[in-house]
Amino acid sequence: WAVLDLGMKLRARSHLEVIQYAGGRWLGRIIDYVITFFLFGVFTAMAAGAGAIFAEQFQWPAILGGGMMIAITVFTVMLGLNGVITSISLVVPILLASVLGMAVWTIFDTGFLLNPVFRAVPAGSAVPFWPLSAVVYVSYNLVMAVAVLAPMGAKYQRPEVLKRGALIGGLGLGLGAVAIFLAMAPHLPAAGNYEIPMIFVAGTLSPFFQIVYSLVLLAEIYTTAVGSLFGFVARVSSAEGNRSRYFIIGAGIVAFLASQLGFTTLVRTLYPSVGYAGLLLLLGITYVYLVKERKPGNQPG
Repeated sequence: WAVLDLGMKLRARSHLEVIQYAGGRWLGRIIDYVITFFLFGVFTAMAAGAGAIFAEQFQWPAILGGGMMIAITVFTVMLGLNGVITSISLVVPILLASVLGMAVWTIFDTGFLLNPVFRAVPAGSAVPFWPLSAVVYVSYNLVMAVAVLAPMGAKYQRPEVLKRGALIGGLGLGLGAVAIFLAMAPHLPAAGNYEIPMIFVAGTLSPFFQIVYSLVLLAEIYTTAVGSLFGFVARVSSAEGNRSRYFIIGAGIVAFLASQLGFTTLVRTLYPSVGYAGLLLLLGITYVYLVKERKPGNQPG
């Protein structure tokens, strides 16, 4: 909500205006560089993730999955912010419903309520200390979302709509995370050996559901890739301008080449780094709403 609100008040064209206001001149510049770099990194990781699904589930070349994901994402981002919002709005409810259904099925099918599995955490976690992992996860999600939330806030100049959307979105993300954990917990550590653990979990329910969930997950990877690429291009260019298509296509080509590093390698390195860097943004926004905006004459807009 804070990012949406600042985006509305500052009439933000990208995440830059919000970050500079929240972090100040020097810290804001550092956060801006970090977010811009990692937006491209997440776009690359999503291409690699699509390749992993193609290889693990359909036995098709991973390079084909990554290439198709990048091509579709590039086309969507060329449609501008409306195309980005539409694609996310259509896919996210389907993914959330699938994850919740899988969680409920797993809980009752495995006797989870009688014997919950909390001890079998895979070794070599990216962030081994779980309280820190929780904070880093929240931080990562905010860093990736700010690129879309900031210009979205400027588009919808109605505070009550932004508050309602932020509340529903936050609850939906939290509910989805809990559902993924409940579905995966009984299948650890075996699920941790797969690049896409939730597809392995879906396969324990039924082969048909595994295929369906693979398709749903591909759609969700697509929405993440779209949001990341849009945020990156919005920062380095005008995402809606005529020249933006060259930046979009160029980013797609470079991401395709970088995605050949593999999904697991990119996620293990990229995601925790984004989360740690995002703590600066969390502190900056907290400062804005607890201190800066309470001072007379400091309101943005």
